[in-house]
Amino acid sequence: MALLRQLLPPLHLLLGLALAAWTLLFLFRIVLTWYPQVDLRQGPWRLVGAPTEPLLALTRRLVAPIGGVDVTPVIWVGLVSLLRELLVGQQGLISQVMLRLSVLTA
Repeated sequence: MALLRQLLPPLHLLLGLALAAWTLLFLFRIVLTWYPQVDLRQGPWRLVGAPTEPLLALTRRLVAPIGGVDVTPVIWVGLVSLLRELLVGQQGLISQVMLRLSVLTA
């Protein structure tokens, strides 16, 4: 139990930061769709394109563009935000376990 109490706060923080970064990357992808001349395979844009493209390519096979607009980044923003809320949000699973552990040891 003590080990779990030590591991959960850093896990909570790192998972929250990682999911927030993913959300931010997908938001950048949404904005970059307005600029089709930007090549996401070159320069600093690779930092946005490389981590997001595998998931977007997979999702594009399942969800066709709506009115010629690729909506897959919007779908992923919603999914990652939901996952973040379910795990590390105020009522999230990890947050609740941390709360219960702090009450049990008090």
